[in-house]
Amino acid sequence: MHKIKGIVAEIVFIVVTLIIIGIIGHYKKNQYIVLEFGIFSGNAYDVPNTNVNSYQIVDEAIEEFQKLHPKIKIKYSRVGTLKNDYPEWLSGKIIEGKEPDIFVVQEGDFNTFASIGIMKDLGPLISKDKNFDIHRMYDNAIRSGQLDGIQYALPREVEPTLMFVNKTLLKKENIEMPKNDWTWEDFYEICKRVTKDTDGDGKIDQFGTVDFTWEDGVYTNGQQLFTKDGKRALFTQPEVLKAIQFVKEINALNQNMKVTIDDFDKGKVAFRPFPFSWYRVYKSYPYRVIRYDDFEWECVKLPKGPNGNNASELHSFLIGISSRTKHEKEAWEFLKFMVYHPQSQMNVFKYSQGVPALREVTESKDADEELRRYNPDEEISVDTRVLGEVIEQSIVTPRFHKYEKAMDMADKAIYQIINGEDDIEKTLEKLNEDLNEFLN
Repeated sequence: MHKIKGIVAEIVFIVVTLIIIGIIGHYKKNQYIVLEFGIFSGNAYDVPNTNVNSYQIVDEAIEEFQKLHPKIKIKYSRVGTLKNDYPEWLSGKIIEGKEPDIFVVQEGDFNTFASIGIMKDLGPLISKDKNFDIHRMYDNAIRSGQLDGIQYALPREVEPTLMFVNKTLLKKENIEMPKNDWTWEDFYEICKRVTKDTDGDGKIDQFGTVDFTWEDGVYTNGQQLFTKDGKRALFTQPEVLKAIQFVKEINALNQNMKVTIDDFDKGKVAFRPFPFSWYRVYKSYPYRVIRYDDFEWECVKLPKGPNGNNASELHSFLIGISSRTKHEKEAWEFLKFMVYHPQSQMNVFKYSQGVPALREVTESKDADEELRRYNPDEEISVDTRVLGEVIEQSIVTPRFHKYEKAMDMADKAIYQIINGEDDIEKTLEKLNEDLNEFLN
């Protein structure tokens, strides 16, 4: 009898155990993996945002991604954090050990976050994924997410700089539109020809350019201002001196008259460098009507210096993965979807003011159609293939913790050079010494 009871108890135990295992298995099978995504609210480029929902790109990416991966749920780590408040919020989450699995990292924080080990080295994930070819993205865009040769982030989009040209003013002065391979010399000669007093009151009231900065000069001459690690300044290079001298000569054409953005808006200035995000906004309704309804304009590349290219500084919208995420594989799949999936990348043109990092999307016929969507009655003023060339020729500047303050120091010193009589070489030598002391 005891033997029978023992057998029954054993059978009951086995049955109960199997039921429990089945329940646990069923639970695990239906359990979701939840990934947190960190991003700021509002426009990434500090221009008027024509979109009601600044999260639209990510919202659609999440929706499509979850259709393909029903067991993965993506949620925002926090909604409504403004761009300027985002770095402090993210730093606080990192200190608490509660940072999102995937997060946007702003350029000024990239080097810091990468160097402290909070961002995952994406190299192994990229090399193991047969469905991901990083070379389909723009090389410079890829480089913007690297530190010391390690890929810590990938770009969803980039922002190059173009030159706005007042076609109406050039036509009035019988000057042809500059080609995309134009040089500093071409730029200077056109500025010299258009700079004049048009109403005979003895004061110059038509100008060559506004907002062509000393940084534009340095970058179009192919130069960097700091080493990649941000520990040493490079302002004493001969090519940097030459660039600042050129900008001083361009400004001298105005004979101490201050040229303003308002002058350009009124059609009195021939050239103005513009980030592509501004082009997107001011080329669309209603800003097109508000800003430049009185003259025709077009975009070309920036003029190149003797040691550079027809491009300027490149900015990137970077996304990385936390090195402490518990869901590396799933986080990689979502990051890859945002930066590599064709529709997600096309949505950059659709909802943002940047340029997709995926080359085949930016240079596609669909991209031309998307750019034409807001001004169907006009021709597109920028060729997307030219846009791709600008991205590839641009300068990717090193971003480090003290970068903004270092550039403020440089800006004040070089302002005195351009607008005063300070010796360029001696001032740059002193600036370089001060910056190296500050950086170390």
